[in-house]
Amino acid sequence: MRITVRGQNGHHLCAHVHKRIAWLPKPSFTHRSTVAIGRPTQSSSQTPDAGAARRPSRARGIPEATVARLPLYLRALTALSERSVPTVSSEELATAAGVNSAKLRKDFSYLGSYGTRGVGYDVEYLVYQISRELGLTQDWPVVIVGIGNLGHALANYGGFASRGFRVAALLDADPAVVGSTAAGLPVRHMDELEAIVAGQQVSIGVITTPPGAAQQVCDRLVEAGVTSILNFAPTVLTVPDGVDVRKVDLSIELQILAFHEQRKAGEEPGQDGGMLDRAPGPVRAAAAKLRRAAGGAKGEPAKTEAAKTRSGKGTDGDRSAVMPA
Repeated sequence: MRITVRGQNGHHLCAHVHKRIAWLPKPSFTHRSTVAIGRPTQSSSQTPDAGAARRPSRARGIPEATVARLPLYLRALTALSERSVPTVSSEELATAAGVNSAKLRKDFSYLGSYGTRGVGYDVEYLVYQISRELGLTQDWPVVIVGIGNLGHALANYGGFASRGFRVAALLDADPAVVGSTAAGLPVRHMDELEAIVAGQQVSIGVITTPPGAAQQVCDRLVEAGVTSILNFAPTVLTVPDGVDVRKVDLSIELQILAFHEQRKAGEEPGQDGGMLDRAPGPVRAAAAKLRRAAGGAKGEPAKTEAAKTRSGKGTDGDRSAVMPA
């Protein structure tokens, strides 16, 4: 027998269909912020989680390794968009980003984007989707501390503004540098840091100071309210929970390249030859220390009687009574 239920709008629903729907799992709705905010707004009804406001990707369950690859995808997609390419396959995009296609598809699944079979991914939509996930749909004021050669170069880098990062201020503690200009901006004194961070709602700081001053600058930035730091100084920074640090060390990258170059040349680490003569002082000193230690551990080779005499030792192993001047 067919039983129907009449609703208030006159629609009919079959009883057996209704029974099937009842067995489906009930959806659970969880409110998540989709916009990355440097400073959470205060609410009178609840106390916000300061960390959750800055980490929407983690709340959505996106792995950090995937987050690190999103800018690579965005760069490749932006280049395709500038060439008016409407769609791209996972293989083509993976090649342009320097990853394998299986990893790319897995990364995009975290964003809820699966593409269309036989068509690929919509380039413009992916540009927007990744930009939104990275928080690039809003303006991010940035302060750069340490206006030496590297600080000047970063201040003049046009890629910041095109990606939503506005250099709000340049800061230095050197009186000889304060008052000069870089990229059309005046270099201001570090004493103004707190006022700049508060006045322009800065949440990202860039450190390009010498290593000895980096930790002190980092502490000042954190105390002022900065919660994300890009560190170019060749040192490890200590920060409290809730502060994110990204490190850029160009010398480390060059050392990794040197490792690969040595392997491509077919040289083994122990086959120094005369190359140590051109190595930096600390490397030569370490190599000499290792050689001395190896000689002491294995024992010195036997010397001839003449060699012992020339070295200042008699045949019985005692030192010569005549000391060199």
